[in-house]
Amino acid sequence: MNVGVNTRIISLKLTAEINIMLGSFSSPYVWIKAMKNATSSFSLSGAIGFGSRRKDKSNGKPTDQPPRTEEGPVADELTGTSAFDAGTGEMPSWADLVAEHADGVYRLAYRLSGNKQDAEDLTQETFMRVFRSLKSYKPGAFKGWLHRITTNLFLDMVRHRSAIRMEALNETAYDRYPGSDPTPDEAYINSNLDPTLERALFNLSPDYRVAVVLCDMEGLSYEEIAETLGVKMGTVRSRIHRGRKQLREYILAAAEESDAAKALVPQH
Repeated sequence: MNVGVNTRIISLKLTAEINIMLGSFSSPYVWIKAMKNATSSFSLSGAIGFGSRRKDKSNGKPTDQPPRTEEGPVADELTGTSAFDAGTGEMPSWADLVAEHADGVYRLAYRLSGNKQDAEDLTQETFMRVFRSLKSYKPGAFKGWLHRITTNLFLDMVRHRSAIRMEALNETAYDRYPGSDPTPDEAYINSNLDPTLERALFNLSPDYRVAVVLCDMEGLSYEEIAETLGVKMGTVRSRIHRGRKQLREYILAAAEESDAAKALVPQH
């Protein structure tokens, strides 16, 4: 099942916020409820494949390069930001740009964060960053630029929350009683089709999770991931290898206690 986003609603939200920035609105804007039609599940089945190496179609040999997920062959006539990157067209209008990329940005944000609220916030902030920097963008790789912005915003969010938790631990302790309602992450996990796989993914450290998601779910090459994260290729390879290893270990351990998890273990 694809994780999608209502591009019309996100476009309206962004347009309203941008108008506020430009001083077009004199009164505070009441946010429209975003992405009502967005689904909240995805599956890692087959995408991660326990870290198995992909066979090259030309010679049947395994290759370290992840599978690409582009939608078919390149069209004869490029459109949108692809045409702008190739130098064959103008930068599309803001509404068209959002319509073209909102679904992909939201999908990546959801896979990284694991819950709808954070994914919506990351999607909105990503496009706000794009709006502020669009005039200075030079033709290159627009999707790669979006990947980089979204990923860095996610990592910033994780670091910020970690800092808040550390500050809370240093404060004078007072009695805290756990609530009975599930957390957003727990509700997310409980409502998905493949909870073991998704628990395994979100059990990874943010750095490993980002590397695995970008490689095995977004289909980026190691070179693209290294550029997106601003790290060396060896670091990317290490994070993907260790992330996949931890995923396998988590799933194998879960399979000892759950028949559902056993079904996820490849039979040799």
